[in-house]
Amino acid sequence: MPRPFLQDRLIVFGRYPEPGKTKTRLIPLLGMTGAAHFHQRLMEKAVKTSLEFAQKWPAQVDISFAGGSKKKMKKWLGPGPRYTPQVEGNLGDRMSRALVMAFQQGCKRVVLVGTDVPNFSQRHLTEAFHALAQKEIVIGPSTDGGYWLLGMKRPLDVFRKIEWGSSEVLQKTLSLAKSYSLSVHLMDPLRDMDTPQDLAEWEGKRFFSGPYLSVIIPTLNEEKNVHMAIQSARNAEAEIIVVDGGSTDQTRKKAKDSGAKVIAAGRGRARQQNLGAKAANGKVLLFLHADTQLPSQYMSLIFETLLPKKTIAGAFKFKLDHEDMRMRLVEFNTNLRARLLQLTYGDQGIFMERDVFHMVRGFPESPIAEDLLLVRRLRSIGSVRIARDNVITSARRWKELGILHTTIINQIILVGILFRFSPQRLAMLYNQSPMFNHGP
Repeated sequence: MPRPFLQDRLIVFGRYPEPGKTKTRLIPLLGMTGAAHFHQRLMEKAVKTSLEFAQKWPAQVDISFAGGSKKKMKKWLGPGPRYTPQVEGNLGDRMSRALVMAFQQGCKRVVLVGTDVPNFSQRHLTEAFHALAQKEIVIGPSTDGGYWLLGMKRPLDVFRKIEWGSSEVLQKTLSLAKSYSLSVHLMDPLRDMDTPQDLAEWEGKRFFSGPYLSVIIPTLNEEKNVHMAIQSARNAEAEIIVVDGGSTDQTRKKAKDSGAKVIAAGRGRARQQNLGAKAANGKVLLFLHADTQLPSQYMSLIFETLLPKKTIAGAFKFKLDHEDMRMRLVEFNTNLRARLLQLTYGDQGIFMERDVFHMVRGFPESPIAEDLLLVRRLRSIGSVRIARDNVITSARRWKELGILHTTIINQIILVGILFRFSPQRLAMLYNQSPMFNHGP
């Protein structure tokens, strides 16, 4: 059933977040992924505010976007608004075309709002539409000399000969309006979040403090592997935390020498990973096994994987460091199960936002299958997506115990967890059976 035509249009003017291409002036402070994450949060807030406003005020919300595609935008922000790609040209060209298109479609009042102002609210939008009942143009100034909102009730050419990004945008726009004898309603100024100074002076800046990612590596006698795992995770936007469960070899020394923060803990992977999460400062947590290595572009892959609206967590595709053709079958089955059933093992590198991890109460303190138990919790509240690239995991378990035996072990544990068998009983079976006596 087609939606009824609404004469008031609210245009949210933004872009699809891409690390390195979004909020570039904040990259020196936040890093490429951190700046994209900042933009993501600002635009999500702007869209949420706009949609909530449209539930009370009869206005059609239109997302006018740059970058990405309609498909990507809908996956990210949901199917509720209309999505319209911006035209080519400078900022004035793109805003002008978005406004003109709305009027050509029959709209009577159009308000365009940017996404860089975290403090705008439904009250501001109500003020803007009410003002257009009396005035020909409404402007929401920003403290940097530009504006974050512009509203009209007919097409107006107030974009000519303006140096976009300068501190004179607002004054030149007002001068053009005056030259056309247009009546103007000027709203209270709000702060754009464009520069490190803006972020430093914003009262909500604590939300964006700290690195984008914390990589948490539980270890126990992993001196042969831990250095390579840490090296694969080295990134300017990531802190690396090794939580050691009482190694008797050189694991802790090698981790420290490789640049990781090392925390001592009691033995138990779930306990170790929960302790690492408690010490983490990142907005996103990645749990990496010590015998697993990350792909080179893992940071942008994590950001991309977590972006869609219904995604609650993610993991990488699975690959073993052995060329035996039977290993390829193990990889195929693991990746097929992960994609179809959203059931991932810890050696696929499970990641999620820190708030999500705490919301599901972290890893269950289980003697076995803590990764599957966590993923089961995650699946109850959202989707677990698989990244486009794979981690590379040591095939040592398959070599030591045999491919068939290791696969049988994994499947018995998987089925037991799916049917909600007690992890304690599964652990007893795992430890007592001759088939399992080598353990993973």
